[in-house]
Amino acid sequence: MPSSDNNAPLAGLIRQAGGVILGKERQIRLALACLVARGHLLIEDLPGVGKTTLAQLLARLLGLRFQRIQFTSDMLPADIIGVSVFDRASSRFVFHPGPIFSQLILADEVNRATPKTQSALLEAMEEGQVTTEGMTRPLPSPFFVIATQNPSHQIGTFPLPESQLDRFLMKIELGYPDREAERELLGGADRRTMIAGLTPALTPDELEALQQAAVRVHVADAIIDYVQALVAHTRSSSDYQFGLSPRAALALLAAARAWALLGGRGHVLPEDIQAVLPAVAPHRLRCSGQIRRSAGQIAAALIEAVPLP
Repeated sequence: MPSSDNNAPLAGLIRQAGGVILGKERQIRLALACLVARGHLLIEDLPGVGKTTLAQLLARLLGLRFQRIQFTSDMLPADIIGVSVFDRASSRFVFHPGPIFSQLILADEVNRATPKTQSALLEAMEEGQVTTEGMTRPLPSPFFVIATQNPSHQIGTFPLPESQLDRFLMKIELGYPDREAERELLGGADRRTMIAGLTPALTPDELEALQQAAVRVHVADAIIDYVQALVAHTRSSSDYQFGLSPRAALALLAAARAWALLGGRGHVLPEDIQAVLPAVAPHRLRCSGQIRRSAGQIAAALIEAVPLP
């Protein structure tokens, strides 16, 4: 596979990000591919492994207006969308926009909010606009949500239902750093200070141009056959309670196009499908039985079960 050095701005961005989030180049590439594919990203992991840092880092390097929303159990939809307040001087209600009106939103610990508040965020993600008090207001462009959540076994969480999980193009985990990366982290500068000292590697206009370029990445018929075979296997296999939807198949193709673009290519290879599969498919599937399998194990089983075109 050709190196991403074929695309200098993206290569520089990934290199800068890798200097802050140590030992996690694959996760950085997946997160960037998700944004290039116009998707939203869900990061599930334990507290303290760098979820918030990754979101702040991407916002900085992409030159996007950033807003963090800390979700809590007492949060209301108006805390996200905004509220109208009566202005005595003009004798009318004036809308005060909420934090959702930014280009990159960090929805921190989204599964600590009630389902009603979660729905307010997820509707904005789906529609690219919000409707309040009978008026529809468009959200800025580009618009991304990076949501973080703690594992569902932790106290005080409201797990996202399957229909809402499906609105995230990708779901990834960061995991603990390896020993070498952790030692460098412990002996290095503060991550927030490092992010503050970075300059954007791309402008929002350049990012939108990349998004348009990703749509034009060629997908051969054999690749479409491969995606259909993967999807069909999940629907027919007894390993899953239900299979991948047509929207999941479209998401897989969109993510693979973006991954190919990051690799400096204008066409999708089967390896691109396999590279993004662990981030795109497992959170849309529910395994049968009581055995809990990781995203990597689910993807590996799919890749093994379905032959390459």
